[in-house]
Amino acid sequence: MKSKRIEEDRTREIVDACEKLYAETGFHGVSLKEIAKATSMSRPSVYNYFRTKEEIFLALFGREYDRWNASLAQLLAQPPPKDAGAFADALARTLRDRGILLRLLSMNLYDMEGGSRVENLTAFKRSYGQSIRLVRAMLEKFRPEMSREAREGFVWAFFPFLFGIHPYTAVTPKQRAAMTAAGTDFLRCDAEALVRSFVRVALGAQPS
Repeated sequence: MKSKRIEEDRTREIVDACEKLYAETGFHGVSLKEIAKATSMSRPSVYNYFRTKEEIFLALFGREYDRWNASLAQLLAQPPPKDAGAFADALARTLRDRGILLRLLSMNLYDMEGGSRVENLTAFKRSYGQSIRLVRAMLEKFRPEMSREAREGFVWAFFPFLFGIHPYTAVTPKQRAAMTAAGTDFLRCDAEALVRSFVRVALGAQPS
């Protein structure tokens, strides 16, 4: 029991270090060496828990899904929102503090998964799959008028949509200057507003 707790604590410490470095430097600025330096462990000790940087990021990704799942489960336990617009507002709020999740979603998932062992990838897919199940359950509970086909259509439009949110909400000064020079429109918005708008349109609610 003690060794299991130590393993969990050290795994959490490694993932915490990765999260902090990722927020500061981005994916390409993070290395196993830098992650190890940010923990109380040596680099060889980190290898006892993760073999690659991609595995650590995948663990961070899964943890972000788990945190979102907690918010989704909390919403599911509440009484149904009064209408589709209220449901859109509530679902959007679950992503208000999930900036790391949305940022990770905008990355190349194939590289992250390709650099990870099957058992690490399986753990990640469980967390991701739980998000899908919770959204399905909310549609069944909160929008009972929707057909099963319509609910599935929403799920398989909503989850791919999430991959594109971060680039629209985190435009750098360099990107903004290039868009201005190219005569390309730029709409300043936040993730919650984008999700709310998407869900309202997908459910046929009136714009807010």
